[in-house]
Amino acid sequence: MAEQDAAAWSESEVAGLVAKVEALKHSMARVIIGQEGVVDLLVTCLLAGGHALVEGVPGLGKTLLVKSLAQATDMQFRRVQFTPDLMPSDIVGTEILEEDAATRQRSFRFQPGPVFTQVLLADEINRAPPKTQSALLEAMQERCVTFAGHTHMLPRPFFVLATQNPIEQAGTYPLPEAQLDRFLLRIDVVYPTEDEEVMMVSKTTQSGLQDAEPVMDVQSLLRLQQLVRDIAIGEHLLRYATRLVRATRPQETLVAAVKKHVGWGAGPRAGQALVLAAKARALMAGRLAVTRDDIAAMLQPVLAHRVLRNFEAEADGVAMVDILQAIRAEIRVD
Repeated sequence: MAEQDAAAWSESEVAGLVAKVEALKHSMARVIIGQEGVVDLLVTCLLAGGHALVEGVPGLGKTLLVKSLAQATDMQFRRVQFTPDLMPSDIVGTEILEEDAATRQRSFRFQPGPVFTQVLLADEINRAPPKTQSALLEAMQERCVTFAGHTHMLPRPFFVLATQNPIEQAGTYPLPEAQLDRFLLRIDVVYPTEDEEVMMVSKTTQSGLQDAEPVMDVQSLLRLQQLVRDIAIGEHLLRYATRLVRATRPQETLVAAVKKHVGWGAGPRAGQALVLAAKARALMAGRLAVTRDDIAAMLQPVLAHRVLRNFEAEADGVAMVDILQAIRAEIRVD
């Protein structure tokens, strides 16, 4: 069925859409220095229709990254700074009492919160208490908000990028596994190279800073997200992706590193995320079919936040990347 769907797209339309993806990355590169891998993963997540969890120390340009993405795609952008006193109504909205000037009748009207946008940056999401964190759950999964018994649909597309600071844990509330699972990818932002940092300092201390140029409209983005779903993937690669996910579960895996160092493995949603991300990566490369390399490349960002290491792994200094590499080495494609 996937092959038939992919074949239904005209060659010219596919080429045009892929060219817009390249233009999007080029436009963001005018603002973001280096971080090509991070930009690729961010665009992959957007094309797959998912949400991204970004980890990195302060000052690495995480806010600028998502702002430039919104500018290049000409989408609405809002930023919420999560704090311990942030309430759910500060995110989803609230009802206000209004009085009609002519009839003097009073009625409640829903005032939408910042979640009613196309690109939402949830900055330092782990600083807000669980009650507020959970306010994003329905919005992220269902693309709607329910308030006072009424359902309010969110704009399309809807993309949440949440940030976490990995080095400062005092006064934070770790995200529960149920919410972590709503993020398609976890993206780690690392320090730039020396040359990139010199260029960054030079560029940001001059006048006339550039913004990302709008190169993709919303309709083109929605078509790209539809095309990603139609990318072909063979039965053997579907089984490969499924086996990779199942191998993270210590109760049923044959991978020794998982049995020893994993407390809890990934659920079925991880397999869906892995295949979708692989399809988006294939499209970004101009291909209408997924390869083994696409799945392998997405393994780390898809599973890093869905697999829980146990105390023995922390004591032995075994990182998640080590566990995932062991899984890749032992799971084969038929």
